[in-house]
Amino acid sequence: MRDFHLPGRSAVHADNGICATSHPLAASAAVDILKAGGNAMDAAIAGAVLLGLCEPAMTGIGGDCFVLWTRPGDSGVNALNGSGRAPAAASAEALRAEGLSTIPLESAHAVTIPGAIDAFCHLSETEGKLGLDRLLAPAIHYAEAGVPVAPRVAFDYADSGAKLTAHGQAFLNSGKPFALGERFTAPGQAEVLRRIAAQGREAFYTGEVADDMLAKLTSLGGTHTAQDFAANAPTPTTPISGSYKGTELFEHPPNGQGATALLMLNMLAEFDLASMDPFGAQRAHIEAEVAKLAYDARNRFMADADHMTRLDHMLSPETAKRLAALIDPAKAAPNPTALSEAVHKDTVYITVVDRDRMAVSLIYSIFHGFGSGIASDKFGILLQNRGAGFTLEQGHANELRGGARPMHTIIPALLKQGDQVTMPFGVMGGQYQPAGHARVVTNLVDYGMELQAALDAPRSFPEAEGLMIERGYDPSVRAQLEAMGHTVGTPHVAIGGAQAIRIGANGVLVGASDPRKDGIALGY
Repeated sequence: MRDFHLPGRSAVHADNGICATSHPLAASAAVDILKAGGNAMDAAIAGAVLLGLCEPAMTGIGGDCFVLWTRPGDSGVNALNGSGRAPAAASAEALRAEGLSTIPLESAHAVTIPGAIDAFCHLSETEGKLGLDRLLAPAIHYAEAGVPVAPRVAFDYADSGAKLTAHGQAFLNSGKPFALGERFTAPGQAEVLRRIAAQGREAFYTGEVADDMLAKLTSLGGTHTAQDFAANAPTPTTPISGSYKGTELFEHPPNGQGATALLMLNMLAEFDLASMDPFGAQRAHIEAEVAKLAYDARNRFMADADHMTRLDHMLSPETAKRLAALIDPAKAAPNPTALSEAVHKDTVYITVVDRDRMAVSLIYSIFHGFGSGIASDKFGILLQNRGAGFTLEQGHANELRGGARPMHTIIPALLKQGDQVTMPFGVMGGQYQPAGHARVVTNLVDYGMELQAALDAPRSFPEAEGLMIERGYDPSVRAQLEAMGHTVGTPHVAIGGAQAIRIGANGVLVGASDPRKDGIALGY
């Protein structure tokens, strides 16, 4: 139990249902859906779409999503890939011929077809109870009435809102980034959502709404076509999983980076983490060295499932053993490759468990802060820059190709013990997410932390410029890590954020929400 003398928050305990997510309005809307007879999928969709208005830097209907879920009375885990594809005419060769070595983050070339709306419509029809008109009503209301800008959202506007000046005026307040307490409205998006509620996915991927996005993209040199939008479809997939000391972690297969989390846990199993101080230098060092090697494998192999051939290699315990054997327990190694050419930390995550114990783990993003910074002119749809996740390296599995999906950083997760689903969870923070999944699991399994404490605990992560250590660590830890050869820095933004719901053996639900965001866990 936490020390009530110190600042902190308690986990939420409830019987009938819980939502944990990164903004209170979205959590409240999700719980309202549960109370109205909706199931966990209904609630997750309603909350997720609203998050695009509550946290416009992080997500929106111009983005992608991935979803894991279980059905009541069924221990099987289901997965849907709601990420979009590059335009059919996209070409790495053409961009190389222009002298580019990477895809410009704020260009039309970085914009892939938004996949989230298609996924939400599909899941509402196949798994939900209430229908899109009811699920989209909260977001339509707030798009028109406005959402007061919360503290973390104001920080994000100050941090990356300047990119909206050229092509994202719909997300600015009289040409300036929104400030704390100002009210953000999106009447154009309200109209789009009304059309989707009435007509389904066709209202977004064909007709006037699609034409609005196309007009903006083609005016900026994009190769997108109406056929690219009309052909979009989510893909049901089979989750991948791995066991860590009796707890099984489920992840999405590629093009998501979930295999990286499984590789990290397999490597960490080669070390006696439980004997280390959970907030000490030795654990931070081992985790950093594991991440360097696992992310190097990610950067070499991870790609669209149609082009990736080394998934078995990444999931093999033998691969983990070989990589772990390269780690010096007392000395830092240099990063074998830059961790990412397109680092980002911008995502939202929502998890819901209902009274029937349907569990949903949903992550939803526009990649970098405010995505590409490009919003359509008529409806104000802010478009992701997920195409920057491709490489322009010739012959690479993740090379930009027409119709391919890029390597994705966003990954929902779910834990099982035996046949019992025990916890849907997610860790926001862009490329940090696999490391975040591994840390949450080891916090719970190796250190027996309570759920809220497992999310609150300080984090570290090796970026290209050095090992980033949150201020929650004791200063002596920094000195010890520097003595091991790490270049230690303090991250500009707290590392990630997380949400989780634990399903207790007695049936009680326990929800936790990371204080690094504005969110809450809310139950009834």
